[in-house]
Amino acid sequence: MTQLIEDYALIGNNATTALVGRNGSIDWLGFPRFDSAACFASLLGTVEDGHWSISPVAENPTIKRRYRQGTLVLETEFSTAEGSAVLVDCMDRRGEHQDVIRLVQGKRGRVAMHMELAIRFEYGTVIPWVSRMGDGRLRAVAGPDQIIFASPIELRGEDLKTRADFTIEEGQTVPFTLTWSRSFSPIPSPIRAETVIENVTRAWEKWSNKHTPKGPYCEAVLRSIITLKALTHHRTGGIVAAATTSLPEMIGGVRNWDYRFCWLRDSTFTLYALMESGFTEEAKAWRDWLLTAVAGSPSQMQIMYGVAGERRLTEFELP
Repeated sequence: MTQLIEDYALIGNNATTALVGRNGSIDWLGFPRFDSAACFASLLGTVEDGHWSISPVAENPTIKRRYRQGTLVLETEFSTAEGSAVLVDCMDRRGEHQDVIRLVQGKRGRVAMHMELAIRFEYGTVIPWVSRMGDGRLRAVAGPDQIIFASPIELRGEDLKTRADFTIEEGQTVPFTLTWSRSFSPIPSPIRAETVIENVTRAWEKWSNKHTPKGPYCEAVLRSIITLKALTHHRTGGIVAAATTSLPEMIGGVRNWDYRFCWLRDSTFTLYALMESGFTEEAKAWRDWLLTAVAGSPSQMQIMYGVAGERRLTEFELP
């Protein structure tokens, strides 16, 4: 990891999450669930463990970041001596297919940009087989996983990575889409990045507008509630404690736990926050998840479960 943990922002689709650095690099992402093996794992290692970066070629750009109000749509603005560009990031899902959307928008002048994609399944240990499909999209496959990558700009393969260089000018946009599905499933259909971003923005706005917090810290409270919502699985109702694993609570310590599971103590605090903020549907969904996870013998209750209520959670050390 080359960035401070506080330099990462969260995006997600209520099935899994990704961490986006201030430098425009997605350094953590696993499919199809929160607790799945990561295909971008440089958060825990080096860039060779998987990442997806989009950033200016110029060194030391001025960087500003913000979420669109009431949403989990992230905007990162890069400013250089020649101009400025905005990188819009969000996630969506279509049935079993899951999408990461990235859109570069030219805001002022012109900015030379560089894109690098290094897909490394199984926490950076598996290099996929990458091929170009008939419609120009790229397909990266390894075992049960496949990722379909698309962009209108010219892409090239170098050093087991996909790279591109382009210049964005004021008023222009350059989209990138990355879609995960099972390797034995039909190839996902193409999507339009701008449309997905608009739909995701509206969906989050509709949800967050249900119960707007009041008071002097209302914006911070709403941002916290949105983050907690992002850690809630849309089908099971399970709430994971965090988006990451293996990050030490104290540098050099032994508390490097996997918090991508449903820890009952942590979930209870989340439940309380959601209920206090008026989001009772999520609270009811978690209650139903808890009843099915605990099942018929409360005396056998565990401190943590899988997203779907799994009990046998295997611990192993990453290389």
